[in-house]
Amino acid sequence: MTVLADIRGNTFAAMRGPNFRRYITGQAISLVGTWMQTVAQSWLVLQLTGSATAIGIVLALQTVPMLLLGPYGGVIADRSDKRKLMIGLQSMMGLLALILGLLVITDAVELWHVYVLALGLGLNQCFENPARQSFMLEMVGPEDLRNAVSLQSTLAACSRMIGPAVAGIVIAAGGIGICFLLNAASFVAVVTSLLTLDVSKLRPSPPTTRARGQLREGLAYVRRTPDLAVPLAMMALVGCLAYEFQVVLPVLADHTFEAGAGAYGFLTAAMGAGSVVGGLVVATWGRTGIKPLVLAALAFGVAMAVAAAAPSLPILIALMVIVGALSVTFTTSANSTLQLAASPQMRGRVMALWAVAFLGSTAIGGPIAGWVVEQWGGRAGLLLGAGACVVAALIGTAVLRRPAHQSSDAADSGSLSR
Repeated sequence: MTVLADIRGNTFAAMRGPNFRRYITGQAISLVGTWMQTVAQSWLVLQLTGSATAIGIVLALQTVPMLLLGPYGGVIADRSDKRKLMIGLQSMMGLLALILGLLVITDAVELWHVYVLALGLGLNQCFENPARQSFMLEMVGPEDLRNAVSLQSTLAACSRMIGPAVAGIVIAAGGIGICFLLNAASFVAVVTSLLTLDVSKLRPSPPTTRARGQLREGLAYVRRTPDLAVPLAMMALVGCLAYEFQVVLPVLADHTFEAGAGAYGFLTAAMGAGSVVGGLVVATWGRTGIKPLVLAALAFGVAMAVAAAAPSLPILIALMVIVGALSVTFTTSANSTLQLAASPQMRGRVMALWAVAFLGSTAIGGPIAGWVVEQWGGRAGLLLGAGACVVAALIGTAVLRRPAHQSSDAADSGSLSR
């Protein structure tokens, strides 16, 4: 019983804080809505065009702002009250979902509407994401940061499992547009949670005074810090080519196995189920640093390669559980490694680069993955991601083999691992 109690205490350590509990509740509702919109948007574009490339273009438009403006979003996060910034931007994201939902249910939607609204959502995300990522440390402190990031990843995985399933039911019962309207309503929960936090219990980083050259300063800081530059490079490669499941999975479901929207929902939900398991494991026993990140990238790549060879849909669904578990292991390890290695004055800019590497890279990877699956099928899309993971692991391994880094990595593992 003592061992089980210790595991529970370690797994949910960040939940001891009332602010984090309130915040994570709002996020739970909002993220389910976000995944409902993600599934509905991909299916809407596929219905409008029948093209995987069009899905990739929508994803690219949603992430191009992160690629181009993401680093500047980190500068704004370092200068701002992150909680207030998040409140404004989350409200705007809810409004965009509302507009798309109204266009769909009135049968007025056209492909260019989806493109414009995806671009608007991307503009919001490039400023909201670094604020949200760096705000986590202000809520829970360094002692519970890795646990909080892992629980957030687990929550995202749960929503990935629940949201698509709900979306499938909603689309069948009421149509695609209802998914967008429900997502718009879900932002009320997250905005309310931010408004009602106990501000006196937060540990805000002092806002950086506005000055010229702060973006260049952040880039130079990362460039001269291997424990930041290497995880970011690995995240950029994997984020660009391995996380394009919104492009690959619809094609696997509809074209490779000819099973329709239900199969797409099951594949996405299977990834979510695996991500829940992976997130809880990382929350309890996870480590930070380049070596654990290399192992996570390699395992993620192998799992995707095996999934690409699945002979039937049930086997693929089972394998996507493993893919989901390893995907969240990699992203959580990268996120917490960067946050704990970055100085407080630079954390917003570092996490903005993480968002560029993870989300903004889809602006490049989405169309590439779309083209690959149109030419060679959905299995090729999974193999593309597998190759990217293996190359990222080789990059990390090459750095670890440098004598100068081995000593510093050993020292860091004592301070970063919890």
